[in-house]
Amino acid sequence: MLTYPDIDPVALSIGPLKVHWYGLMYLVGFALAWILGRWRAARPGSGWSGEAVDDLIFYCVIGTIVGGRLGYMLFYGFDQILANPLNLFKVWEGGMSFHGGLIGVLAAVLLFARRHRMHFFRVADFLAPLVPPGLFAGRIGNFINGELWGHRTQAPWGVRLPCQEFPSHCRDQDPGTLWSPPVHASQLYEAALEGLALFVILWLFSSRPRPLMAVSGLFLLGYGTLRFLVEFVRVPDAHLGYLAFGWLTMGQLLTLPMMLFGALLLALAYRPESGRGHPAKR
Repeated sequence: MLTYPDIDPVALSIGPLKVHWYGLMYLVGFALAWILGRWRAARPGSGWSGEAVDDLIFYCVIGTIVGGRLGYMLFYGFDQILANPLNLFKVWEGGMSFHGGLIGVLAAVLLFARRHRMHFFRVADFLAPLVPPGLFAGRIGNFINGELWGHRTQAPWGVRLPCQEFPSHCRDQDPGTLWSPPVHASQLYEAALEGLALFVILWLFSSRPRPLMAVSGLFLLGYGTLRFLVEFVRVPDAHLGYLAFGWLTMGQLLTLPMMLFGALLLALAYRPESGRGHPAKR
């Protein structure tokens, strides 16, 4: 079994200023998206300029932060807003929703596409392969923050947590117990699947011309499927619990429309009358 490393969530302190690892992971994700986007834009015939990539990433940064935080507080932490509306702005404490961030990014893509007079899905298809590295970094931030743990497990890669820091995982243990029973590190599962694996799939798939909507559809279907599966080993938020059937979580409920819409986009992209032999220029 593994033990949770003693990681200070604060990466750097300068007087009253504290820089958290969680926030730094978002910067890493945005930086990787910008670097990969610039690299793709530099390819001959990409139809993208470096300046357009800069503009797109800026739009997406705003959409991710605003949408991610609002989504989390509305989907998972509405009681926190009622207790103290200022909790909405405490991003450094964690609490960002992928589904809320996705809505924010979609709004950003729509604004960017209208401003640059580009087809919405031309922008979305270009952006989709740039997202998973940010998901990977964000899940590493969750791990450092010690949040979003999974159920107990006897697997050799289970992680034991210090009871002093994670008392909720030691409630049924003898007083004075130092370590919890091992649990799934579901954040790392998501980092590996939604981050690394999905990136490889999308990057390879989009390295060749594809019909309009195909890359976006594969992203939605791929992320939705992987997230839905990981939710089976991840402990649901304590104040929500399971929503139905003794296993359905809020994450799975929010992910189902993504999977269905992703499958629909792929079907539309590859329908016979879509001109499959003439992939859309991205």
